[in-house]
Amino acid sequence: MKRIYIIAGLLFSMAAFSQGSPEYGSWLKFNLDTTGTKYMRLIAWNQVWFRSTEMNPGTMINGEEATNSTDIGNRRLRILLYAQISKRYMILTHFGINNQTFTNGGAAGTTGTGGYGQGKKPGMFFHDVWNEYAVILPEASKKFSLSLGGGLHYYTGLSRMTMSSTLNYLAIDAPIFNWPLIENSDQFARQMGIFAKGKYGKFEYRFSYNKPFATNLVPVDVPTSDLQVAVDNSGNTKWSKAGYVEYQFLEQESNLLPYKVGSYLGTKKVFNLGAGFYIAPDATKSSVAGEIKRHDIKLFAADAFLDIPLGDPKKRMAITAYSVFYNYDFGPNYLRNLGIMNVGVANPDFTGQAALAGAGNLQPTMGTGNIWYTQAGFMIPDSSEKPAVRVQPFGAFTYKNFEALDKSSTQFDIGTNFHLDGQHAKITAQYSTRPVYTSPDSSSLKGELIVQLHIYL
Repeated sequence: MKRIYIIAGLLFSMAAFSQGSPEYGSWLKFNLDTTGTKYMRLIAWNQVWFRSTEMNPGTMINGEEATNSTDIGNRRLRILLYAQISKRYMILTHFGINNQTFTNGGAAGTTGTGGYGQGKKPGMFFHDVWNEYAVILPEASKKFSLSLGGGLHYYTGLSRMTMSSTLNYLAIDAPIFNWPLIENSDQFARQMGIFAKGKYGKFEYRFSYNKPFATNLVPVDVPTSDLQVAVDNSGNTKWSKAGYVEYQFLEQESNLLPYKVGSYLGTKKVFNLGAGFYIAPDATKSSVAGEIKRHDIKLFAADAFLDIPLGDPKKRMAITAYSVFYNYDFGPNYLRNLGIMNVGVANPDFTGQAALAGAGNLQPTMGTGNIWYTQAGFMIPDSSEKPAVRVQPFGAFTYKNFEALDKSSTQFDIGTNFHLDGQHAKITAQYSTRPVYTSPDSSSLKGELIVQLHIYL
């Protein structure tokens, strides 16, 4: 813990001497005609994390027992390209890497020591690849618009944060349970299918029909139904259905791309209420007395988003707030433990009470039950014409109540964004807690400090 406070102090000292950067104009745009209606745009971004993490009990790192760890890693290194070859046609590709640390996140099969040792040469892959056609253009009908598309896409419904942009979060990152299928029946929060999007007055809608990626985990057989535990096993995968509808009370948000903004920094007046769903038939299985039982995945969410300037416009104060409630049903006692960029593995010689979730920074992340997540931030007033740094403190709270655990959990995040050039260049410091269960009815909290350097062009 002492190390965490030292790092935090260094970061805040550094922020006091930060310099501004040149103003950022339009994105990297290449016009394909003289009118600018045919164009290609490129967005590139890097998010580098420096961390100090308290490890779960029973952890070892690279063969050594560990109770804490400091490291640096590549959270996201991405490039997105899209081309609008007419008002109706668009193609988008999005590729990159995620979660490279000094022990893992490397290319498939990398291990040991050497040129292809652990954590080295990660494999770049496509996150999104889709084609889109505007059936009804916004200007053709002032009240209604409709676009259809297909491919590997991010129009996965459920909640605003399920389709969030990773370029402009309020907190340092998403809480991860907003992507409930992540890397099981989706490809890094994407599925292959078809989608429809558009607006009707102040309503914005997104619906999709998808073929989830196949899963085949083997359920553990139990003697009675009250003990059954559902696992991801979709067999001959059935098509899923997803959707999200929101009402935009104030200014309208762009729906050209699916990525929902996390914080506008007070540059827009936005207040939205939304609701969504995801349903996948026979997507999980359990086993009772030798009999296989199949279960639907049924996920529902409702959320609210506010981003609005406050007070004297010259001082550029603003508040950002978001709250979402998730009701998840993956089948009986389903529980999944995840940890971002987890460098820990289980210590086979540990004799104490190990964490039920596993080693490193794993925690119960999503499961059958309910989750409530709320975050809020405040842009501190600054009347200078070109401030070197804009400061935005924030906090977040999470409540989880899973069927597989006897005790609910609460956790929090607290931090500050230091905006060097809006969302295009910022440093973020965040301290987070996570629940650590050693039995279904006994938990404590561990902490993690993250300092992020975020740049996108």
